[in-house]
Amino acid sequence: MLAIKFKRIGKKKQASFRVIVAEKRSKINGRFIEDLGWFNPHTDKSRLDIERVNYWVKNGAQPTSSIKNLLKKQES
Repeated sequence: MLAIKFKRIGKKKQASFRVIVAEKRSKINGRFIEDLGWFNPHTDKSRLDIERVNYWVKNGAQPTSSIKNLLKKQES
């Protein structure tokens, strides 16, 4: 099963995240299928390829709860 989830990047105490599509049981920093964008919680900025997110959701990828919240922010 595929999932859309965060991959942590950045320095210690200055985390930012990549939004990726990966197998649900794979390691967070392991192999992933596609990079869909990024999110920086310190500045509350993000960039997502909404078209590709919708494509993966239609093909069965399930977004995590954090990703769902980020998508709601992007829409408004």
